[in-house]
Amino acid sequence: MNYRIILYIIGWVLNIEATLMLLPVLTGVIYQESALWSFVVSGAACLAAGLLLTFRKPKRQYFYVREGYVTVALSWVVLSIMGSLPFLFSGSIQSPVDALFETVSGFTTTGASILPAVEDLPKCVLLWRSFTHWIGGMGVLVFLLSLLKLAGGSHMNLMKAESPGPSVSKLMPKVHSTAKILYGIYIIITLTEFVVLLVSGMPVFDALTTSFGTAGTGGFGIKNDSIASYSPLIQVEITIFMILFGVNFNFYFLLLLRKWKQAFSNEEVCWYFIVILTAILLIGWDIRGIYGTAGVALRESAFQVGSIITTTGFATCDFNQWPELSRTILVMLMFVGACAGSTGGGIKVSRFIILLKYTRKELSQYLHPRQIKRIRMDGKSIEHEVVRNINVFMIIYLLIFAFSLLVLSLDGTDLITNFTAVAATFNNIGPGLELVGPSSNFGLFSNPAKLVLIFDMLAGRLEIFPLLLLFMRDTWRKF
Repeated sequence: MNYRIILYIIGWVLNIEATLMLLPVLTGVIYQESALWSFVVSGAACLAAGLLLTFRKPKRQYFYVREGYVTVALSWVVLSIMGSLPFLFSGSIQSPVDALFETVSGFTTTGASILPAVEDLPKCVLLWRSFTHWIGGMGVLVFLLSLLKLAGGSHMNLMKAESPGPSVSKLMPKVHSTAKILYGIYIIITLTEFVVLLVSGMPVFDALTTSFGTAGTGGFGIKNDSIASYSPLIQVEITIFMILFGVNFNFYFLLLLRKWKQAFSNEEVCWYFIVILTAILLIGWDIRGIYGTAGVALRESAFQVGSIITTTGFATCDFNQWPELSRTILVMLMFVGACAGSTGGGIKVSRFIILLKYTRKELSQYLHPRQIKRIRMDGKSIEHEVVRNINVFMIIYLLIFAFSLLVLSLDGTDLITNFTAVAATFNNIGPGLELVGPSSNFGLFSNPAKLVLIFDMLAGRLEIFPLLLLFMRDTWRKF
């Protein structure tokens, strides 16, 4: 284990976090808020620790898969702990566990909150909450890869550990260039949404924070009613951008290269839109009596479907009051999630496609034991290692889900609340149903339950394996 390179990378993560805290400081200056000093102090602490860890460059810059997973997991933990300091120093949140919950929810783009009301918070704190979504959406280490030069396959080991999805591919021969392309696309779409919302009449601060929340598919709002008080036009625009950020970014790269056929033949993207359209139509039909007109029902349906499947978590209504069919569909979408290689969470559409194809292959194998058949996706054979990884992922996913549900039951809350609370945090969505619905918050849970949900949010964002490896003895053993 190359501990020195791990600490070196974590140091750079802290340096970046300190730099990013300048944005809420600037916001505090503009709005003349005393809370800006909480970011000055927190940023100084990050910078001091970061400079200490990066003062000397390690002689051995090689690190492999094990170091990659450990670095990513520890970086996210340290990032969240330091990111929670402004909430505590500003007095916006009193409890350290609550502050950590809110920060982890931000960086993991979950959007689950313990705050009963947000409109009274200082603007600089509100901006930091939403900005954490944007930082965590693409991943701070992906950003670091576009700046920092490391030896050998170190870049790819970091990218595999942080990027969501069953497999990670390079868009360019060098991972360094791939990271720049991904962040370039991310920034362009974010700026596009910001401009569109401004043109539609949304105030600058609102447009900026909403763009951060949409881009990272996070969902922290700056109003107590989330997006409900904005115009129908703005709601439609946010719906479109939520769905766009749930698409695999490789799709956009292929469009930039004008490889239209290759882009639109992507199975995951096609099924992603099919699932969205089907869910919108079913829910729209189910809630037509609530909203009176088909147009309004479809608009509300489209927003909530887009918000849940992309794991954004914005809301325009209390969908907890919808009929059972609609609520059931939304819960199912929580698990499906967005595309691999997007900023969205959930199990991912590609995993379900591969699992269904694998199931079909196994059933066919019973009828034709001697046949040799490979699973294919987008015209390419799926390696056995990928299928095995998905199967193990699903088993661990179910075990963690069951354990989390059991711990939350000790608080005495009802089953639907507990089930959707775990689903909403583990899949990085935000709101659930019943006591954790869109008009409620997660403040009702005890500290032990919140710590479990914090673990779920991190495990969901990092796709389980990096976080679990921290608890294995062999991870730390020298070979």
